[in-house]
Amino acid sequence: MSLGSVPLKYKISIDRDQCMKCMRCVDNCSYGVYRIEDDKIIIDSRKCTACHRCISMCPRDAITLQERPVDYRSHPLWTVEAREDVINQARTGKIILAGMGNAVDYPIIFDRLVLDACQVTNPSIDPLREPMELRTYLGKKPSKIEFTRDDKGDIDLKTELTPNLKLDTPLMIGHMSYGAISLNAQLSIAKAAKKSGTFMGTGEGGMHEAIYPYQDHSIVQIASGRFGVNIDYLERGAAIEIKVGQGAKPGIGGHLPGEKVCTDVSCTRMIPLGSDAISPAPHHDIYSIEDLAQLVRSLKEATEWKKPVFVKIAAVHNVAAIAAGIARSDADAVVIDGFKGGTGAAPKVFRDSVGMPIEAAVAAVDQKLNDQGIRNEVSVIASGGIRNSGDLAKSIALGADAVYIGTASLIALGCRVCGNCYRGLCPWGIATQREDLVDRIDPEVGSEHVANLIQGWTLELSELMGAAGLNSIESLRGNRSRLRSYMLDEGLMDVLQVDSVGA
Repeated sequence: MSLGSVPLKYKISIDRDQCMKCMRCVDNCSYGVYRIEDDKIIIDSRKCTACHRCISMCPRDAITLQERPVDYRSHPLWTVEAREDVINQARTGKIILAGMGNAVDYPIIFDRLVLDACQVTNPSIDPLREPMELRTYLGKKPSKIEFTRDDKGDIDLKTELTPNLKLDTPLMIGHMSYGAISLNAQLSIAKAAKKSGTFMGTGEGGMHEAIYPYQDHSIVQIASGRFGVNIDYLERGAAIEIKVGQGAKPGIGGHLPGEKVCTDVSCTRMIPLGSDAISPAPHHDIYSIEDLAQLVRSLKEATEWKKPVFVKIAAVHNVAAIAAGIARSDADAVVIDGFKGGTGAAPKVFRDSVGMPIEAAVAAVDQKLNDQGIRNEVSVIASGGIRNSGDLAKSIALGADAVYIGTASLIALGCRVCGNCYRGLCPWGIATQREDLVDRIDPEVGSEHVANLIQGWTLELSELMGAAGLNSIESLRGNRSRLRSYMLDEGLMDVLQVDSVGA
């Protein structure tokens, strides 16, 4: 018995009167949707992923895409996705993989929070005419400063300061490894980070030699697989990040399909050519906060205590308690990754069913650290589903020192969020290692686009702060009085520590 075919996800059509048979659709589609047969362009819509590459490259706008042209009978429980998942697993007996972030229609808390603005009694500030201080330092801060003053009035600081990262804007590019994304994509991001006075994450795949010129703006990552990790790698990063968990797949390790492990990726990660790079679920030397503290100190000792060490965890129900433990472990920052965070490859059931929103996690962590009097002991970095400067400002008001963005930077490079990153066929040259596809990204042009995005968000953040009567990012951090909730339940408002509109 055959299960039969499922209805089309997308239907591609060509206006034959407009089409001039330039073959750009054939040349640009890496999924094989188009082919030439008897001097005619034949379409196989079943292979389409809605990446929009063909539409973007067609000089005559002759191509159209329709979503779900023939659909299933509607049902409130058995949605299209639910039925197709059952059919696919009935055929294969395998785990369903997916890319990008959580695709379930959960309410987005950011969209139920509004920023307050000043009017008469507390006037707003014009960022075009008055200075706005966005400089951010990530790392431990002293509880107090001790200094001496000599007869000449010169000040000598007695308090020993720990290393901090200095950011010109509270916005960094998150960890996307070489392998998960192409070298040209990573190079574009590295160049943009340097131009913008901020930092990018290398991901768990080591550091390619092409990134060495930008190492002072790179944060190197250590995950459970320890791919590409050696002393040279540690010394090159401006900071080190231990990845314990990831928002898109809490509780499991990373996965880079072997199809994306080319010769360069193999050398950089120090793994066999064409082999799947699968990180274990836990670090096999971390089974307690004490074990984590030992690894933090070991990394600091190996790099002569010159670099801050971050710890990245997924947003889960006990995230505040975990963050408090991390703050006491000599770590300099805790990165919290929410369940809307992106990924190159994850089991679909994890991506869509596990974890919690970054908004609630950041607020809970900030409150816990303040309650215990250790907020200065660690910086807080929010990650996972940051879509615009409004989300950035709201994250900081909820308690973050800075944010990581990932998917937004890929969209700036051309990504259309088709969610097929794990297949290694990205027609935009981002989530692929195929040389002909990788060459579609010019790192100079790509870096300009990513840097423009960072600049645009930074300008908008200044405007939002000015409207709130604030001229320093420090004044926005954890300042929940600048937020109001709209159509949120009381329980969530209590977690966020945010009043309702009108209150």
